[in-house]
Amino acid sequence: MKKFAKILLACLCLLLASIAALLGYSEWTVSDARHYTYDDVNAVPYNRVALVLGTSKYLIGGSPNHYFKYRIKAAAELYNNGKVDYILVSGDNATVQYNEPRQMRRALIQAGIPASAIYSDYAGFRTLDSIVRAKEVFGQAHFTVVSQAFHNERAIFIARHFGIEAVGFNAVDPSAYQGIKTRVREVFARLMGLLDLYVLDKGPKFLGEPIVIGGPVPCQALSTIGASQPCLPIAPPPHKPKAKQAAAVSAATATSAAAATSGAPATSAAVPSEVTPVDNPAAASAATPTGSALTPQ
Repeated sequence: MKKFAKILLACLCLLLASIAALLGYSEWTVSDARHYTYDDVNAVPYNRVALVLGTSKYLIGGSPNHYFKYRIKAAAELYNNGKVDYILVSGDNATVQYNEPRQMRRALIQAGIPASAIYSDYAGFRTLDSIVRAKEVFGQAHFTVVSQAFHNERAIFIARHFGIEAVGFNAVDPSAYQGIKTRVREVFARLMGLLDLYVLDKGPKFLGEPIVIGGPVPCQALSTIGASQPCLPIAPPPHKPKAKQAAAVSAATATSAAAATSGAPATSAAVPSEVTPVDNPAAASAATPTGSALTPQ
């Protein structure tokens, strides 16, 4: 019995040592991405788009979330200093009540950022989703990630794995007391990030149709103030006559030309009743020719 207990204890120690080694390796590997992050806005290189990673505006108890507050402040600082032209807010949109992109968009507008410069990604369920969708859906191979330093390191590590040349602008980190749970969770999130990339080969949960940042976006009829995308009405497609109508126009023109040649007046029977000025003004005009080309002078 004692021998079995010793074997069990040895296995447990080996397991714990393996987990500690993996956590240490993931921490060391991901932290190397800090070389691509900046604390000073003046040192940040220009990118067309800033990607703000999502978090809730309020904590579970209802108190303000300082991670949210400082990310919004950092994104506004980038825009106001001409370091980006557009801001893409990406986060979880799990329910109608919980909508991180909508909260971030409203906060940015309140901070003075034009609504037309803000785009929303409602499928940024994880950091990996937000990073990959910024490239695959929103067409950005170069962008500036906005979050706290520890989060930026993991986000940039993921971006570089997918061939995205991302840099990070570090938002202010809340105090150690406020962020202790988040920092502990980050240690395990880095290990899971390595597993997702190199073992499980995970990708975004959703992709979807491409969205052009800087171009018109279809209007949403039931949008609310601060929640909808900047949009322009989509122009209707140019009108094209139906095949029957086009054939009728050709027949009418041929009949009128024959009448002009023979000296007999063209009859109304040459124009089918379905081609009317109301249904197709262009066809009606062609069916009733005027001018020297068809009418004898």
